[in-house]
Amino acid sequence: MDEEFASQVSLIGALSEPTRRALYFYVISRDDAVSREQAADGVDVPLHTARFHLDRLVEEGLLQVEYRRLSGRTGPGAGRPSKHYRRSTRRVAVSLPERRYDLAGEILAEGIDRSMRSDMTIGDALREAARARGRRIAAEAAAGGTELNRTADVLSRHGYEPRRSGEQICLVNCPFDALARDHTELVCGMNLALVEGVLEGLHCQRLEAVLDPQPGLCCVQSRVRR
Repeated sequence: MDEEFASQVSLIGALSEPTRRALYFYVISRDDAVSREQAADGVDVPLHTARFHLDRLVEEGLLQVEYRRLSGRTGPGAGRPSKHYRRSTRRVAVSLPERRYDLAGEILAEGIDRSMRSDMTIGDALREAARARGRRIAAEAAAGGTELNRTADVLSRHGYEPRRSGEQICLVNCPFDALARDHTELVCGMNLALVEGVLEGLHCQRLEAVLDPQPGLCCVQSRVRR
């Protein structure tokens, strides 16, 4: 999570410079890719300034480049193609504390789809989808280490902010916080199934996931079986 967070912060930081930010918003407001000259005119800066900042935005992955010949001609004598800029497909999002509403949306959509294709209730289908997603998440874990360490590593990369406390992992943050507050039973059940799926995917024999709501914490905790 740390590397991805640092990368996202770096991208946001690239837009803190006023001219660069103005050029970025000018480019993404256009229906088509824009040239350096168009961008410079659009925000009223010298061409060399626009060139520098546009290329910096490309380096950061916020814009992408395509080459076009302004004359429309091809072949010898047509001239060199010029750089044009448009928004890249990279998604940038920074949330403190971390929220993963994209993950919640994917699980909810998968659960609804499962329910529509079977006779399961929405609740059962949602928990099944969450457990399956947890197993897939666990597949990303590095090999080796104790059950507690491997579980904490996986959950930390998905926004739970795990804290070791003896033989228990306390999940400090709920990545679905707003949803859990408004739809507590549904989302907490999904959360529990997701963590259960992670433990299953990691082949944990000693740990279990339990609902243990406490103020300021995630509703789910992971601890050694009693």
